Amino acid sequence: MQSSKTVGILTEELQKLPGIGKKTAERLVYALLKSDNRQATTLGNALRDLDEKVILCSECGGITETDPCTICESGDRDRSIICVVEQPLDIAVFERIGKFKGLYHVLMGTISPLEGVGPEALKIDNLMKRVEKEKVKEVIVATNPTMDGEATALYLSNVLRKMEVNVTRIARGIPVGGDIEYVDEITLLKSLEGRQKI
Repeated sequence: MQSSKTVGILTEELQKLPGIGKKTAERLVYALLKSDNRQATTLGNALRDLDEKVILCSECGGITETDPCTICESGDRDRSIICVVEQPLDIAVFERIGKFKGLYHVLMGTISPLEGVGPEALKIDNLMKRVEKEKVKEVIVATNPTMDGEATALYLSNVLRKMEVNVTRIARGIPVGGDIEYVDEITLLKSLEGRQKI
């Protein structure tokens, strides 16, 4: 039983976030209570701003505060290449590398027959319109190497081939710094299949 209704509500709300259980939520709440530098106020303001200012780009589906986002608006991007990802946060991963200079498209999930998610539930129609409008030459499918990600990649390759666009898939294999003895058989097979000339 909580001694404060406010503490109880915040603890419950934090538990709704992925990876945060009851004990972690309680520790976070008490850490905020103990801080003397108005950390709770700053966090509260940041959460309010997140709710009020952050939106999804109407073109690519990425996280932004302006619409369209700075990536879609940039004149320095190669508009003939679109990298298709599952979720908005996937864009940030590619952007951290700093090497991809094309555009992005967020599907907002994957095809998942077991969960009743078909192609119509994803942003595939929007992708088709963008490919046609931007005169795209290559679509890079960067879905996760899961069963649903693979099903989505296969579906995309089938529908995009009809548009005469080059469809590629990101390579998979042994991670940098990894040991072959710890790699599963499927990853090792994919690394052999995706080998390149040196």
